[in-house]
Amino acid sequence: MKVSSIKENTIKSDYSMGKVILSALLAVSFTTAIFGQPMAPKAVGPVPTENQLRWQKMEYYAFIHFSTNTFTNQEWGYGAPEDAKLFNPTNLDCEQWARVCKESGMTGIILTAKHHSGFCLWPTETTAYSIKNSPWKNGKGDIVGDLAKACRKYGLKLGIYISPWDRNNPSYGLLDADGSAPYVKNIFRKQIEECLTKYGDIFEIWFDGANGGDGYYGGINANRMIDRKTYYDWKNTYSMIRKLQPKIVIWNDNGDRADLRWVGTESGYVGETNWSLLNATGDVPEDMLRYGVENGNAWVPGEVNTSIRPGWFYHESEDKRVKNLPKLMETYYKSIGRNGTFLLNFPIDKRGLIHENDHKEAVGLANAVKEAFAVNLAEKAKVSATNSRGKDKKFAPENVLDGNTESYWSTDDQTKSASLTLDFGKPTSFNRFTAEEYIRLGQRVKAFKIEALVDGQWKELKDQLVSPDRPGTTTIGYRRIITFPTVKATHLRFTITDSKASPLISGIGVYNAPQILVPPTIVRDKSGTVHITAGDRESELYYTIDGSQPTTSSKKYAGPVDTDGNKVTVRAMAYDVASKKSSDATEEIYDIARKDWKIVSPGNAKSVIIDGDVNTSWYRDKDAPSPDDLVIDLGKMQSLTGFRYFPGDRSGGVITHYEFYVSKDQDNWTMVSSGEFSNIINNPFLQIKNFDQTEGRYIKLRALKTSGGNTGYAELDVVTK
Repeated sequence: MKVSSIKENTIKSDYSMGKVILSALLAVSFTTAIFGQPMAPKAVGPVPTENQLRWQKMEYYAFIHFSTNTFTNQEWGYGAPEDAKLFNPTNLDCEQWARVCKESGMTGIILTAKHHSGFCLWPTETTAYSIKNSPWKNGKGDIVGDLAKACRKYGLKLGIYISPWDRNNPSYGLLDADGSAPYVKNIFRKQIEECLTKYGDIFEIWFDGANGGDGYYGGINANRMIDRKTYYDWKNTYSMIRKLQPKIVIWNDNGDRADLRWVGTESGYVGETNWSLLNATGDVPEDMLRYGVENGNAWVPGEVNTSIRPGWFYHESEDKRVKNLPKLMETYYKSIGRNGTFLLNFPIDKRGLIHENDHKEAVGLANAVKEAFAVNLAEKAKVSATNSRGKDKKFAPENVLDGNTESYWSTDDQTKSASLTLDFGKPTSFNRFTAEEYIRLGQRVKAFKIEALVDGQWKELKDQLVSPDRPGTTTIGYRRIITFPTVKATHLRFTITDSKASPLISGIGVYNAPQILVPPTIVRDKSGTVHITAGDRESELYYTIDGSQPTTSSKKYAGPVDTDGNKVTVRAMAYDVASKKSSDATEEIYDIARKDWKIVSPGNAKSVIIDGDVNTSWYRDKDAPSPDDLVIDLGKMQSLTGFRYFPGDRSGGVITHYEFYVSKDQDNWTMVSSGEFSNIINNPFLQIKNFDQTEGRYIKLRALKTSGGNTGYAELDVVTK
């Protein structure tokens, strides 16, 4: 053999051996450290897309509800075409909407471009039922276009809500011979296309879960029911949307899994356990919507949607029922503070503006959030960990304090529980704790706890917004905020007690938020006696019964107040002597007292229906004979102009369609009101229905349809002249 051949074979042999060794080293590198350098953790389970990450970082944005409903005083418009002639705001200003949202700390606006009535806020080619046939701007206006310009001016992102249900369109619910839906092909998708191609970037498209039922439908006045999982052909509808707007996220609870999920309620909270995961297929029970699925196979984070008023559309009667700062702050903690986003609705009034009361409370929330989280006390503390991923600073505990969401502290792969400890160097007061996971690699933490070193003893700090009997705190995700009474401690210890894999924590924070006084609760019982309860144990309470603003010069509450059964407007406030701060005033308007009222039928109905407490309810037996009537004797003749119905718990059977009757003698009845309680299942708040003045002693509420097999009542009341 030639020497050259020997050398050549040796080189080939060495090269082959090198490849083997290199391959082995590369294989090892995925599971262990090489030359002392730890490798980055692998992703665990589903992870968010870039679109979902971008959306999650928006955190807080606005809903805008504005339509013919605003002018017909409805929540769900029926779709009658003559309503379009009523749509004529006197001072519509989309820049005012954007300015208020910006001042409120929001990052975007989702506009209800079309609600269930089918009325469109842009000059669509798909239907005559739009602003092009309204008096506003002589039919030449375009609210979607105006808002798009306003959002660009104020640096806000624009989202679009298009109701799949259309109570105006004659083809809704009908199918062609091939099983396809002409409404979906020719109307619904065309409306989506118009909104996604004419107004620039759209960050989110929103499809309401209400689908099918009574409607105008081109004059048919029919009940059109559909299979919401198949009727809209969501697969192809989604495909079209993503082609038109590649950076968009889709919100939907109609069957096909979208990018975002509803959390099962419109009350303003998501579960204290909140996984950003669901299963990609199959039905989703309400508890899964609220809590997510720990081992779900799809990343579907929760969006908390609620209105700043009881209703989604503007009603003048709700001008004094705007959610106050403590309630909005609680929603903030139970949405953004529980790994969700916060979508707060502004009902636009008949002028075309966000009402002053709504503006005031929303800006108050922005200021309170800014004040609460202005100073991160953790930034000046020394941080240490019981375990870190090697000695590389890339995974060091100090990363949780650097303000960079792309850096994080991590343990080694074998460690699923570990602690971070903050040393403040001196006794420090605080009452808020925040933690954030590096969710690009999945949501991992299953449980954790926080403790404070107070006078040399470790004391566990429980989240005061979570039931006290829970053993610890679960899930973190994008962000978790824990609220607790103020403590003064030298150290804080954050312990992850259980995790799917090595925890990845990108940030923690410690804050001392100012106290926000909670307005009192006012209740008037059946006899007409008013009871006022403080939101805390220390505040003094002051009240008035003539509707005037209470001050510390008003009557101080010392016990139940007798109102002699008269119509009164009670207002009350809490006052903290130490800080000399007052809460917002609570207001309750009461009609005649119900001390002489008697429930005539059904005979087994309980008086909790008229006890003044919305937290007590009675439910009619599922098997009780029809008709489903509740009859009450008012004790004497009254001049009636309306009634109020507060439903029981939504799971117990809520009245959705009703008839209301009045009688002088219990033999001859006159129906004075009928219709639907729109959206009452998802938003079970007080329903007020007015009618022409009628004299009567007996009232009858007939339940035509309910959400369950039985019928629930928390309160029934009347409105008198």
